Amino acid sequence: MTHGGGQMRDFQQPGRSTVLAMNGMAATSHPLAAQVAVQMLEGGGNAMDAAIAAAVLLGICEPAMTGLGGDCFALFNPPGSDKVIALNGSGRAPAALDAGALRVAGHAAMPLRGPLPVTVPGAVDGFCRLNADWGRLSLAQVLAPAIRYAEQGVPVAPRVAFDWAGNAGWLQGRARDHYLPDGAAPQMGQVFRAPGQADVLRRIAAQGRAGFYEGDVAADMVASLRALGGAHDTADFAATAATYGDPVSGHFASQSASQSASQSGIQSGIQSGGVEVLEHPPNGQGATAILLLNILARFDLAALPPLGAQRAHLEAEAAKLAHDARDRIIADPDATARLDFMLSPDTAIRLAGLIDPARAQNVARPAVDAAMHRDTVYVSVVDRDRMAVSLIYSIYWGFGAGIASDRFGILFQNRGAGFTLQQGHPNMAAGGKRPLHTIIPGMLRQGGRVLGPFGVMGGGYQPTGHARLVSNLTTYGMDVQTAIDAPRAFAKGAELVLERGHAPEVAAALTDMGHRVSVPDTPLGGAQAILIGADGVLRAGSDPRKDGCALGY
Repeated sequence: MTHGGGQMRDFQQPGRSTVLAMNGMAATSHPLAAQVAVQMLEGGGNAMDAAIAAAVLLGICEPAMTGLGGDCFALFNPPGSDKVIALNGSGRAPAALDAGALRVAGHAAMPLRGPLPVTVPGAVDGFCRLNADWGRLSLAQVLAPAIRYAEQGVPVAPRVAFDWAGNAGWLQGRARDHYLPDGAAPQMGQVFRAPGQADVLRRIAAQGRAGFYEGDVAADMVASLRALGGAHDTADFAATAATYGDPVSGHFASQSASQSASQSGIQSGIQSGGVEVLEHPPNGQGATAILLLNILARFDLAALPPLGAQRAHLEAEAAKLAHDARDRIIADPDATARLDFMLSPDTAIRLAGLIDPARAQNVARPAVDAAMHRDTVYVSVVDRDRMAVSLIYSIYWGFGAGIASDRFGILFQNRGAGFTLQQGHPNMAAGGKRPLHTIIPGMLRQGGRVLGPFGVMGGGYQPTGHARLVSNLTTYGMDVQTAIDAPRAFAKGAELVLERGHAPEVAAALTDMGHRVSVPDTPLGGAQAILIGADGVLRAGSDPRKDGCALGY
């Protein structure tokens, strides 16, 4: 595979092409979700309708990754506008959660599984709000495909089967009955059905958010959590409300090393002069990606091979510093007091000065980072009116908290594991707070014009994934599919995790620099992106690390 945007890939080698279309485009991690999104667009819906329909369906197609018991974040622009709006669909801790009580009970950190890390699901309220405020179709029309597939069943895809088997051991109690047919993780091609979720979705379609946060469904969730030792109450669910806000942003400029600006624009849809990177504000970790990019901008990345050791080293060192800032600063929006510090170019300049271009550094990492995991789905959609939606939706770790509601089988997220128990920390666990979140939808603008949505799944990897994807597109002029395909590296704790796509000599050089190199058991995240060219052509890519695809019309 070649990695310059001005070069064609080798069509005799495995790979996939960038998908091109004019009217509308969707890219998701499962083919059925991409198809449903395009059907929504062709049937008169807009990008918001399509994104919600695809996301909810992914909860049936990829239940280890996401579901109705999870959270969502979204970035989008209204039709005909380049203004980007953020929607925070993350839920809060139950009012009774108390860090001091957990410390007294012997917990040094938030538990990862069971009822204690379960925060109230925020995604359903977010979807209902987005549909009412920005959709064209009714909620019933948008949810109809997911209801149909939940009843009829979905054949388990290859990557989904891999993740299901790898996380099945976390399932407890009634969750095993709902998600382990015949007592075991389903194999590839085995049909998975979720009739309980179809029932829940019909209630939401008819009653809106009340069909989930009140009545039988809420009672099932609360009773199930309390029976397991949770302190959740029906009032916690009834009070859930998504909130709108403004994205945070930064400018990343880097001239392509491999081609002229005009060639780069033809291949990627991005012209020279740098891009504005928009991220979701706290409690999402989007500011971490901006800080990381600001640090990397202090180095001449264009002079370095895109898949070489030196680029991976600088990215890893910058990520350590950016994550350290994240773990100290980002928390519930009301508790995040130093966001300007993270976004300041002066901060990036000072941190870049701490990087030794030839040697790995050790950066102390707070305990909260232990809970940074990888399980999420991401959806990107652009419609005929060039409304772009960047939506991410997750239950956090594989199968979330490992527990589900008795009657309807709603998996509970373990987002409370993103809290710390450290006294006085802005992200300290407390009732009614939103925890630090790993999931971050992204959006690109250039010259004030929305270029399109992008996202990289993968828990704590996501800021590094955003930085690498943006740099692949701009610094190295890759087309969007090549930028997604390119091998990844991640400074994870004391290790530098290196995907197998890197050459052996790259791993050897990084080891010589002092990195403790390891190869991951699973690939680093997944990604989707759509770019809106100035020529009107939509260019999309979808990650081969997942089962999905990009589709347009």
